[in-house]
Amino acid sequence: MVTHVAAEARGDERGALLAFIEEQRGGIRRALLGLSEEQAASKPSASELSLSGLLKHVAEVEQGWIARAKQEPPAIQRDQTNWHETFQLVDGETVDSQLAYWEKVANETEAYVRSVPSLDDTFPLPNDPWFPPEGRVSVRWLCLHLIRETARHAGHADIIRESLDGATAFELVAKEQGTSWG
Repeated sequence: MVTHVAAEARGDERGALLAFIEEQRGGIRRALLGLSEEQAASKPSASELSLSGLLKHVAEVEQGWIARAKQEPPAIQRDQTNWHETFQLVDGETVDSQLAYWEKVANETEAYVRSVPSLDDTFPLPNDPWFPPEGRVSVRWLCLHLIRETARHAGHADIIRESLDGATAFELVAKEQGTSWG
């Protein structure tokens, strides 16, 4: 863990889950600090992943899961014809526009998680072949899934950023705080 997540207020499980989601968002945001659009879009490893692509992907995924929990369609529908666009900026999208979008999504996530009567409330999984038929998950599961999904990609972001210019997660935390590491 690069940053510390404060213990939740006594009994505030929702706050704890949301704090861990936010901590992982921070890892991805920090990986973009000080980079140009070209650097953010570059793919310095054998992977097809870029920092700007990861940013777009995690914002879309988070929005899609909250929409599903509300039993609404995701804002952006993806299928085999456009799946590749979830990992690249297109049509004038920028890192700044994606960061602003993700901030809006994060606010919607927080409002939704805080508004449901119980973290045990469930919603149906999509009718996709990789989900069990008639599957349902809880809002708690959703929060844990968002932590896992965002953390996985924050790790990718760490590697990509370090491959670009050698900046490590600790150095980027210090940079974000206006201090220096080491």
